[in-house]
Amino acid sequence: MRSPPETGELDTPSRILMGPGPSMIHPRVLRAMSTQALGYMDPSFLEIMDDIQELLRYTFQTNNDWTLAISGTGTAAMEASVGNLVEPGEKVLVRTTAYWGDRVAQMTRRVGGEVVPFEVSGTDPLDPDDVAEAFANNDIDVFYICHADTTTGIRQPNMSELTDIAHEHDAYTIVDCVTSLSGVELHVDDWGIDVAYGSPQKCLSSTPGATPLTVNDRAREKIQNRDSDTNSWYLDLDLLMEYWGDERNYHHTAPVTPYYGLRESLRLVAEEGLENRWERHREVASELKAGIERMGLEMAAPEEYWLPSLNTVQVPDSVDDTAVIEFLMDEYDIEIASGLGALEGDIWRIGCMGYSARRQNVACLLTAIEEALEAQNFDVDEPAIEA
Repeated sequence: MRSPPETGELDTPSRILMGPGPSMIHPRVLRAMSTQALGYMDPSFLEIMDDIQELLRYTFQTNNDWTLAISGTGTAAMEASVGNLVEPGEKVLVRTTAYWGDRVAQMTRRVGGEVVPFEVSGTDPLDPDDVAEAFANNDIDVFYICHADTTTGIRQPNMSELTDIAHEHDAYTIVDCVTSLSGVELHVDDWGIDVAYGSPQKCLSSTPGATPLTVNDRAREKIQNRDSDTNSWYLDLDLLMEYWGDERNYHHTAPVTPYYGLRESLRLVAEEGLENRWERHREVASELKAGIERMGLEMAAPEEYWLPSLNTVQVPDSVDDTAVIEFLMDEYDIEIASGLGALEGDIWRIGCMGYSARRQNVACLLTAIEEALEAQNFDVDEPAIEA
């Protein structure tokens, strides 16, 4: 018989999380998550689910009946969106040159869909004219759009124009709002988005495990009239809505504590007000951006597509990006990240999301980056913090 392992009490370091996610969990969310669990069919817990739905409708700016939290991470919501909306043989327009687009392409192929690749270089957003041409040349059924890209720091403009193009061709849209939900302006209904999903651990400052997702009536009808069953029983939205809807049929063991956290994080959104919250993210991230540029560093994303919740910074040729990241962690307990995929080593990714989006965090981060650069003999143009 094996002996029990010797482990001490959990003792995690105190970090300032300024990477691409997670963000720092709000203290009120932590308190909510320390509440004793309820049964997943307990009437009080079902009321909590009702609260989550109403708060999500506000946060997504939608009246969609099919609005819920997927029991899983953002990738589960991504897979639920693709797996429910895409049927075998259908064509999906995907920006395959992007990290998340490539993941959606892989999911599309696994459910029997056909990927129509849309190649856009580097830090460029989707161009409506190019999208219109792609639709004119292909019989596209579903169009995937990343609203806020954590790999490039790009915010996709012209969302209504893009969804209009899809609808003109009777296609459906799936929009990734993981890094924009509650931190960047988003209007699901007004922009004509068919399916959208977010993430709890980014601008919402909650914990992974309960992921926001909303589906409009148009997409709901397509899902409910599929010619074949959804390939995942667990992520079948029709079955899930029997749990989240009026029927209240047991579907799975809900992650009760993350639901508590999500509810409280959404309450914080409602109390602050969406427009105020969007402005706070922009103001705090603007201070970060200004300090970065004062030091002589360059932002990777063009100003017109800048994403306040995720800031990408070009790594100077003479600087070791990993050494800077390690310096911030070792000396200041601050987390930022390198580039992802093809951009690894070329950029730093700095989150300014939710509870992390506070002026004192930005001031501390800028000071730390300045010291880290000076440790590598990089001459900053001006001090990061104005006197």
